[in-house]
Amino acid sequence: MISVADLLTNNRVPGNYFAADTYIRGDLELGILENRRGERLIAIPETMIQGIYSGLEKETGQASLLVLFNCGKWWGKNFYTRFREELTDYYGTALADLPMVDFLQCLQQCWLTYGWGKLELDHSLHNRGFLLIKTWNSPFAALAPQNKVPYCFLEAGVLASFFSQLTGRDLHCVQTTCESMGAEYNQFLIGVAPRMKKAEELVAQQLDHDRIVEALCA
Repeated sequence: MISVADLLTNNRVPGNYFAADTYIRGDLELGILENRRGERLIAIPETMIQGIYSGLEKETGQASLLVLFNCGKWWGKNFYTRFREELTDYYGTALADLPMVDFLQCLQQCWLTYGWGKLELDHSLHNRGFLLIKTWNSPFAALAPQNKVPYCFLEAGVLASFFSQLTGRDLHCVQTTCESMGAEYNQFLIGVAPRMKKAEELVAQQLDHDRIVEALCA
């Protein structure tokens, strides 16, 4: 018979670290949100996201997209640092040594628990030197203003920075489909920076995802 002690690892029950019911803690009366390590979290209301979009557009015009991307890169750098520290402490092993299935499960659950929607890694373009990320129910897409190109530059910045930190390479991220434009889900291509410049040009030409991938892999 398996005892309870056999199920414990370092006095903890192994499970999904970022499960919402255990990861987020707070006091509604005091307006405080914390993670399970006691570190402060912030809840961003829809009106604030809309205000950021409209304010940047008014103050910086077309440069607002670059500002959003750079803010995302800064956010992604800090997000990776916290993600790595929390999992290293919880599992007692370096993030690089964590089994891929555990890493993916934690990243997907973390993305969901943070309120950013559903995330999926697609390895179909791995042999071509690209990583494809798909997301659903993005609040940044849902509140984005109508545009002729995908608008989740904040998320693209987060993903670019996160995977650059993870791999130790200078990676760039370009969004090719967006829920704000009626797409079923958002798609982000990640690759080395020089190759992604062409992807940005193709997106600016308003080509669809399949044609962009075809051109990049030709």
